[in-house]
Amino acid sequence: MTDRAVRRRRQALFLLFFLPGIALSSWVTRTPDVRDQLGLSTGQMGLVLFGLSVGSMIGILCSGRFVSRFGTRPVIALGTLLIIVGTAVIGAGSAVPSASLVAMGLCLFGAGMGGGEVAVNVDGADVERITGTAVLPTLHGCFSLGTVIGGSAGMAATAAEVPVSWHLGVVALVATGILVHAMRAVPVGIGISAAPSTPDPGPGPDPGPDPAQRPGPQVWKDRKLLLIGAIVLAMALAEGAANDWLPLLMVDGHGLDAAMGSLVYVGFAAAMTLGRFSGTYFLGRFGRAAVVRASAVSGAVGLLLVIFSDNALVAATAVLFWGLGASLGFPVALSAAGDSGPDQTARVSLVAIIGYVAFLVGPPALGFLGDHYGLRSAMVVVLVFVASAILIAPAADTRGRATAAADAPHPAPPSANPAGQHREDPS
Repeated sequence: MTDRAVRRRRQALFLLFFLPGIALSSWVTRTPDVRDQLGLSTGQMGLVLFGLSVGSMIGILCSGRFVSRFGTRPVIALGTLLIIVGTAVIGAGSAVPSASLVAMGLCLFGAGMGGGEVAVNVDGADVERITGTAVLPTLHGCFSLGTVIGGSAGMAATAAEVPVSWHLGVVALVATGILVHAMRAVPVGIGISAAPSTPDPGPGPDPGPDPAQRPGPQVWKDRKLLLIGAIVLAMALAEGAANDWLPLLMVDGHGLDAAMGSLVYVGFAAAMTLGRFSGTYFLGRFGRAAVVRASAVSGAVGLLLVIFSDNALVAATAVLFWGLGASLGFPVALSAAGDSGPDQTARVSLVAIIGYVAFLVGPPALGFLGDHYGLRSAMVVVLVFVASAILIAPAADTRGRATAAADAPHPAPPSANPAGQHREDPS
């Protein structure tokens, strides 16, 4: 691809990360209003959020296979469209009001996040490979920037008592325009796994496929890749727990009103954005393992204070440490996965799937714990996972593996449209 095409592609990915951030934070900041309109308890709200889990699992389980077969472009487009439709349906469900309609909207939203976001991360990892620079932290920074802007707008809408349906309807319209503009610069053919060509065995019984050429499942046997997956699971859970529960955690657990709870969430999103946009500098200076360890320490300290401090101001301030700590674990682990060995698409897909399971499926389970023990106590689960990431942070250092893989002899690519071939979309 030309330099201009790469720049346009990177800018499109910025928008495609930015859009789900706006949509997600717009929903999150209105969760207290939605809960009150539906007349639900914390446990019942967790049941509604189970729609997000169902949709997420559908999207996550399909994403890797769809990317390998169709490429990232159609999967990104479909996933983002589902996010937009889901946002609109959530707004409609709050207006009726209907808990089942909100759950259906969350299911569509989750399917879009689970499927589309895995694909967009695979595309981002490919841009990293082409440019030779850390791109994923900045791309995830755009997601966090979207959460700041969407959260700020949501806080203003909450304070002004704008109906949830109007608010989310406007978000869906704006997101549609962003999607149409961004998809024009996303190339086709990225992530497609070409079927390996096998020589004619000649007469005699068919020996079957060469085990060395079987794609996909082999990455599950890579111990270091699984440790990277454990890192992203812990840090994505920390991010997802805040995205789903932080406003309610501050309202129910620390006695703030709905507008102030939304303001604390905006502070979390701002800390995430700062951490991600500054991540490239710290990664270049200190390396992945040190950055992941420092992030996990910061997240653990923030969670510890939010859970166990009875001072609302201390808890609100600690949310900033929580946000900084959760900011880099996900994108850095994805970069590490891409460098951990051959078959980059399968490796990034596997770790992204683990991350989105934690990000989208884990937090609804916290609602059931919160109904029995309180949301503050439920966050102890998140704290344990984040603290474990401190110990396994060295797994994120995969630079040596990438060099070894690059120096190893590679077979000649097949002549017909290899999987890594880039073609700009003619539109």
